[in-house]
Amino acid sequence: MNTQKLSLWAGISYLLIIATGITAEMGVRASIKVPDDAQATMMNLIAAESTFRLAVVADLIMIVCDVIVALLFFLLLKPVNSPLASLAAIFRLMQATFLSLNLMHLFSAIALVQPGTVTALGQEVAAAQMMMALNAHALGYSIGLVFFGLSLLVLGYLMIKSTYIPRFLGYVMLIVSAGYLIDSGAQILMTRYADFAHLFALVVFVPALLGELTLAIWLIFRGVSVPVHGRMQAQA
Repeated sequence: MNTQKLSLWAGISYLLIIATGITAEMGVRASIKVPDDAQATMMNLIAAESTFRLAVVADLIMIVCDVIVALLFFLLLKPVNSPLASLAAIFRLMQATFLSLNLMHLFSAIALVQPGTVTALGQEVAAAQMMMALNAHALGYSIGLVFFGLSLLVLGYLMIKSTYIPRFLGYVMLIVSAGYLIDSGAQILMTRYADFAHLFALVVFVPALLGELTLAIWLIFRGVSVPVHGRMQAQA
């Protein structure tokens, strides 16, 4: 398969990552979770349990597409620097693995709002534990994005060094990477992150949406037209 086809599939997969990721995290979970109000969150989750479960399916699709993109980017960027292309793929696969395991927190939250569990534990205790599960998932998601940010950091460098991908896309990936790393680091280190969550959301979401969407569109409509086994020289 030549790089034009690899680029096309990478772009399509990336669009699916963007669509499913935004839908699950911002479209569904953000509308259900009420910060500092476990009871209200529980009521929202009970009322929208089917939608919540579909969001988990969207997460799974996103993770599968991440694995595909990790492989395709490795093939596309291996001619620039094989060890670094491998490192970028490993970081992205680490993210996919972490996010997969992190989904267990969501299933725990679902289990805690079932009638039998609520009756056994009491509504207040069940709601508190459900909120802990959702908070643990949110933190785990941020830790997973650390690996994603590192992957984009290496990816951006490889794009800049290549002669067959526009340099500006590489610099954009570096900016996007910085946003993810700053936000994830803040969530892990700051005790009052919630007070600044909206600011950090802008730092991450705007560059990530514009940058990753631009990359996906470029991969689909332009892409790399040199065969994978052809001679591709990296810039010094």
